[in-house]
Amino acid sequence: MTRFSFILLGSNMGDREVVLDNAIKEIEKRCGRIVNKSSLYESEPWGFNTDLYFLNQAIAVETELEPHDLLKELLTIEAELGRRRNENHIGYESRPIDLDIIYIDDMINEDEDLILPHPRMHLRRFVLVPLSEISPDFVHPILKETNSNLLDRCEDQSEVRLY
Repeated sequence: MTRFSFILLGSNMGDREVVLDNAIKEIEKRCGRIVNKSSLYESEPWGFNTDLYFLNQAIAVETELEPHDLLKELLTIEAELGRRRNENHIGYESRPIDLDIIYIDDMINEDEDLILPHPRMHLRRFVLVPLSEISPDFVHPILKETNSNLLDRCEDQSEVRLY
């Protein structure tokens, strides 16, 4: 069964553009056909302090993978591109790559491994700006609002600018 997934990519370490480009190539090889991608956006860190700004990009992927299999592939790609998860660290930290599933179709899922839609996406401008660029009219299956409406109502005032 073909599913339509929205994934947010982020990087604030190393050559951010190269890391995002490599992630996109690996996603296309392993996960499915990329049917749309946003511009690159530079955003200030959210939830922690660092001078290293993020590059973010949203992509839309047609995939045959089951949701947990898609997550497994994304975590593998992160590890191969240098992400080391510190299980003892609490909160957010700098990372060479972050791949988050935002939506898979209008699926709602909540288990210990995967929550869909992403539970904090509507609170973050760095997610909503690129997502609204590629899919402004997609309706959040729980909040029943379009991505562009969620962006308009988002209280996050962090800086997100076209790169």
